[in-house]
Amino acid sequence: MRHVSGDRMFFMLVLSISLAGLAIFSSAALGLLARESSSVSRNILLQAGMGLGFGFGALFVVRAVPLTWLKRSAPYMYVASLLFTALVFVPGIGFHSGGATRWIDLGFTTVQPAEFLKIGFVLMLAWWLAPRARELKNPRKGLLPFAVILAVPALLLLAQPNTSTAFLIIFTGAIMYFTAGAPWRDVGVLMLGSILVIGGIIAVRPYAIERIKTYVNPSEQSLGSGYQIQQSLIAIGSGGLLGRGFGQSVEKFNYLPEPEGDSVFAVFAEETGFVGAVLLLALLIALVARGLVIAGNSCDLFGGLVALGFSALIMLQVLINISAMLGIIPLTGLPLPFVSHGGTALLAVLVMCGCILNVAAHRKV
Repeated sequence: MRHVSGDRMFFMLVLSISLAGLAIFSSAALGLLARESSSVSRNILLQAGMGLGFGFGALFVVRAVPLTWLKRSAPYMYVASLLFTALVFVPGIGFHSGGATRWIDLGFTTVQPAEFLKIGFVLMLAWWLAPRARELKNPRKGLLPFAVILAVPALLLLAQPNTSTAFLIIFTGAIMYFTAGAPWRDVGVLMLGSILVIGGIIAVRPYAIERIKTYVNPSEQSLGSGYQIQQSLIAIGSGGLLGRGFGQSVEKFNYLPEPEGDSVFAVFAEETGFVGAVLLLALLIALVARGLVIAGNSCDLFGGLVALGFSALIMLQVLINISAMLGIIPLTGLPLPFVSHGGTALLAVLVMCGCILNVAAHRKV
């Protein structure tokens, strides 16, 4: 029988990154002392308890269930995740903040259902693609059903609005779709559809235009929409080669917005420098690379697509978050997996890792 984790190397990477992520988050959260001191210990406890505690519990449960059960349950989990996400629009249940309705208020904390929608979507798409890989050249059996599976969660997310997560799901779905054997002819159709969606978003949402303007010329609004990216670049640049020292960030106090959230990478880079930032990125890349190896060694196409989908989703989110903090792309609001504030996000990414470990336990000998 294989090692209880399914894949020792992958599990050790998950454990190492999770513990490092909690330490990085705790250091960044100290920046709240200058703003709202009463919430610091509470945030750290929620991150450790709800995120790491429940997360690793869920990881072991997902790892232990039969892979065939995940396959049979995929459509039901997809529908359940859609309904759960739709609850944010129900008055008295959904929580509105910062111009968006993305959370469910539990009283002691909030939950972001979109994190679980990512899981339901990947499992559903893998379940649908696996037995139809040879039929994808027919648009009626390939592109059209794929577009429906993709469009429903994307529209639900755009309505919140949660544009960054919607595009994350679209890109992940496209990777899975073409890996399963879809014809390159469909690339043009999907690219045209994406351009139309992006154009529509820009046309109806002024904040999207503002973000693009800020991206093109961040110094023009240095005290307004460009403030976060300006402070992020200052933090990263001031870290130099080896950093100021762990816990010694200056930017996290009153300067950098959301130091424990979207901007946590900037705080870490300031404290540990180029060397620390590269080491963290290397660990995350190693995790994804091992996930892709597991996908390639899967016993069936469903398992391979599950491991591929979750590995791609994690990597895309890492690249998007770090690229935004470096000013390479516009700010998105996507958290850094394993690190940023959000017990729901940490719980969800550990469930994804549990699914990958499940696939590893059933890989080809």
